[in-house]
Amino acid sequence: MRVLSRGVLRWAGWSSSQPKWTGICFQRRREATVASTAAGAPRLKTFQDLPGVGFWSFVYWFLLRGYILHMHELQVIYKKLYGPMWKFAVGREKSVSIASPEILEKMMRQEGKYPMRCDMTEWKEHRHLRGLAYGPLTEEGERWYHLRQVLNKRMLKPSEAVLYADAINEVVSDLLVHLENEREKSPCGVVVQNVANQLYRFALEGISYILFETRIGCLQKQIPAKTQDFINSIGLMFKNFVFVNALPKWTREVLPFWNSYLESWDTIFAFGQKLIDKRMEEITAQLEKGEKPKGEYLTYLLSSGKVTIKEVSGSVAELLMAGVDTTSNTLAWTLYHLAKDPEIQGALFQEVVRVVPKEQIPTTEDLGRMPLLKAVIKETLRLYPVVPINSRVAVKDVVIEGYHFPKGTLFSFCHFALSRNEANFPEPNKFVPQRWLREEHTSARHPFSSIPFGYGVRGCVGRRIAELEMHLALTRIIQKYEIRPDPQGGDVKPLARVVLVADRPINLQFLDRQTDDSSHAFG
Repeated sequence: MRVLSRGVLRWAGWSSSQPKWTGICFQRRREATVASTAAGAPRLKTFQDLPGVGFWSFVYWFLLRGYILHMHELQVIYKKLYGPMWKFAVGREKSVSIASPEILEKMMRQEGKYPMRCDMTEWKEHRHLRGLAYGPLTEEGERWYHLRQVLNKRMLKPSEAVLYADAINEVVSDLLVHLENEREKSPCGVVVQNVANQLYRFALEGISYILFETRIGCLQKQIPAKTQDFINSIGLMFKNFVFVNALPKWTREVLPFWNSYLESWDTIFAFGQKLIDKRMEEITAQLEKGEKPKGEYLTYLLSSGKVTIKEVSGSVAELLMAGVDTTSNTLAWTLYHLAKDPEIQGALFQEVVRVVPKEQIPTTEDLGRMPLLKAVIKETLRLYPVVPINSRVAVKDVVIEGYHFPKGTLFSFCHFALSRNEANFPEPNKFVPQRWLREEHTSARHPFSSIPFGYGVRGCVGRRIAELEMHLALTRIIQKYEIRPDPQGGDVKPLARVVLVADRPINLQFLDRQTDDSSHAFG
C-alpha cells in the first residue's frame, strides 16, 4: 500500500523526495513540540491537528474522481474543504499545503539565509554516478548560496538583463521566419499547428544563445543532428523522470526507464560540455594574445575564477532546464487568450504600434512604455503559473497561525489556488489583463497573491531573461500578425505534468496585419 501511494503521489507531483529526517520529525509526540509553551499561554497546535487529506480522501479525489493530472484544480477544492492551510498525510508522505497569501508570506519570511527545496534525489543521483557537480536546483546550504551569488551576477538585475536584448531580438527574428514557414504548411496558409512546440524551440534557442554564447539551430528548417539529439534528450529525460520518480528502485534493473533517464542526462551534459570547451579554448586564445576576453554570461562564469568548469557545466545544464518552459508555455497561453479576445488584442496592438511602428525592432526602453504588454504577461502567469505547486523544507522550527511545525517539515505552496483567490482577483478565472494597470487598481492586492517567479534569495535566477524574451517576442508577433482561434479547435484546459501544460495542441491562425486597426480599446 505504501509503495502504491508513494508512487502515485510522486508521479502526480504532490511530493518530491524528502530528507530522511522529515518523517522522523512528524513522529515526535505532540507534548514534545509544545513543552516550551509558557504557562497560561494558548497551546500551540501541531501537524496532527490540521484538517486535511488522508489515504481514503486521496483515493477518492486522485483515483476515483480522476484528478491525478489536475492537481492544480484540487488545490482550489481542498482550500474550500479545509481552509487556507491543510495537511497531506498518506503513508509516509506528509506535507503542509498553504493556499493563503498571508500565511505564505509569514512562512517565506522565516526562510533564513539558505532556503531548502525538496531533495531532487534522482537528479542528484545522476550527478553522483557521473562525478558531475550540482547546480542551482540541486545544491543546498552554504554551497548553494555561494553558487547562486555567482550565477546572479549578469542575469538577475533588470539593468543586467538589458545586455541580452540584441541576442534575444536576433532569435525573435528567426522565430518570425519560422512561424511564417509553419503557417505555409497548413492547407489555408495561415494556421500554425502546436504553437507551444514552436515556442519551445524559440525558448530553447534563446536561452542556449545566452548561456552558451552561440546559436544551436533550433529554429532552422533542418535542425542540426546534434541539436536534435539534445532536444530529444530533454524530452526523454522529463518523460523518464516521471517513471523513475514514481517506481521503486528495484525496478531499475528490470525496466528501461532508469537507464534511459541516465542516458538522456548524459547527452544533455555532453552537448553543453562541448560548447563550454569550445568557448574556453576561445578565451584561452584571447588571453594568450594579451586580449581581454569578450563575451557575456558564459565568458563571465569561465573567467570569474569563482567557480570551476565542472560547476559551470552543472549550473548551465540546470539553468537550461529551468529556462525553457516559462517562456514557451506562457507565450502559448498568452496567444491563445488574445486570439479569443480581439478587444484586448486590438488594444495591445495599438499600444505596440504607438511605441514601436511596424517593421521597427523594439528596445528595452520601448518595453518600459508598454504597460498593457506587461499586464498581459502578468495575467497569463497568474492564470497559469508555470509550476502550480512549489515547496520548501523548514530548516528550523516554524510557528504559523497557532501551529508549531518542527524542523524538516515539508511545506507545499499552492500557487494555482493562490493566484485564483477571489479576494485578490475578482472574477479569478477570467483573462483580465487590465487588472494589473495602475488606473484599474480598486483595492490593495496582497504582494504574495501571485508570485510566479518565487520570492527571496531562492527566487527564479532567470526571471529577467524570461520576461525580456516574452515581452520582445510578443511585441513583434503582435506587430506582424493578428491572432485568431483555429476554427477546427476547441477550448484548451491546463494539465499538471510537473509544469502546467495545455491538454491538447494549441493551433492558431496567424493573419497578416493589413492596416493599423484603431477600433479596439478598453472602454
